[in-house]
Amino acid sequence: MTMSRFPVHSIETAPAGSREGLQAARARFGFVPNLLGMLAGSPAALGAYLGVTEAFGAGTLTEVERQVVLLTVSHRHECHYCMAAHSAGATMAGIAPEALEALRRGEPLPDARLEALRRTTDRLVASRGWISEEETGAFLAAGFTEAQLLEVIAGIALKTISNYANHLAGTPLDAPFAKFAWTKPEPAAAGQPVR
Repeated sequence: MTMSRFPVHSIETAPAGSREGLQAARARFGFVPNLLGMLAGSPAALGAYLGVTEAFGAGTLTEVERQVVLLTVSHRHECHYCMAAHSAGATMAGIAPEALEALRRGEPLPDARLEALRRTTDRLVASRGWISEEETGAFLAAGFTEAQLLEVIAGIALKTISNYANHLAGTPLDAPFAKFAWTKPEPAAAGQPVR
């Protein structure tokens, strides 16, 4: 297991302001994920991540749809930790195996509605939010709402916190996510774009 460049705290070693969040994570997952243990070094960062996680989870996107957003952002940001963790989460949510494999490769999804969600999420990240009216229209035409487009932005914010923090820290992957370990796929042959 690789070592994190930042401390990965336990409930006992975390700053006082982070302990409640880590206790809640242990109650929910049965363990404290290394991401949260690392973020615990800053109660503000951990609190921001947990707060956005709760808000994003309370939206109207389904659990599979939320995982599509989180995996798409993590793929775009090339976050090894979050690609593995959310591959596990998407599997638990019941995503189709072929859809998960496509997300892990950064390729179009076989389901048209989920593909509209993946494409819009990816374009929002790549363009820093400057998507066209046509792109917005395609998202809405797939059956999503303007409110759900704003939920996607919340998902992007959530993964930006964890993806960037993992890049800085080199957060080691937890054992429960190991079977979903991810490395960036090789680029497609010339003339065959992945996106």
